[in-house]
Amino acid sequence: WYILLGVGLVGVFGGRTYLRTPRGKKQLHYLIIHVPVLGTVIKKVAIARFARTFSSLIGAGVNMLETLRVTGNSVGNEAFKDEINKGAAAVTAGQQLSAALAKSSLFPGIVPQMLAVGEETGKTADILLKIADFYEEEVDTTIASISSIIEPVMIVFMGGMVGLVAVSVMGPIASLSQNIQ
Repeated sequence: WYILLGVGLVGVFGGRTYLRTPRGKKQLHYLIIHVPVLGTVIKKVAIARFARTFSSLIGAGVNMLETLRVTGNSVGNEAFKDEINKGAAAVTAGQQLSAALAKSSLFPGIVPQMLAVGEETGKTADILLKIADFYEEEVDTTIASISSIIEPVMIVFMGGMVGLVAVSVMGPIASLSQNIQ
């Protein structure tokens, strides 16, 4: 048992150390995005952060490349940061940001389309605020639906634990009363 404990501790320590490296952090973020329910919530949160931060900086008059650099760092997910950096490289090459984000698998099709409309009309900040509001509302709705599913499961689990404790306590008492008779 002590060998298994040692291997487990070394595994946990090694895993934590690896996840602190840039490569490990990037792999963890890519993995998290592909988790079925959690991944969609993480994507929506990242898109909302991207849109809100980008909108604020563009609205304040910060240039496009600096805005993309700051936004990439503020999203909080390395996968999205990579896609935003690819978008910045495309903008540097003379391409529109909406066209660069359309090639990304992380951004849903509506985001580049609305960004393209914002680029054409000159109201990028306003359009991105609407995108941020939409995705923040989507996150709230998703979390509410997840919690409504988890609550009954937790009640059944807690009921089972209480029942297990009751049986554990009552079993020896019943056995003791049989032995006394």
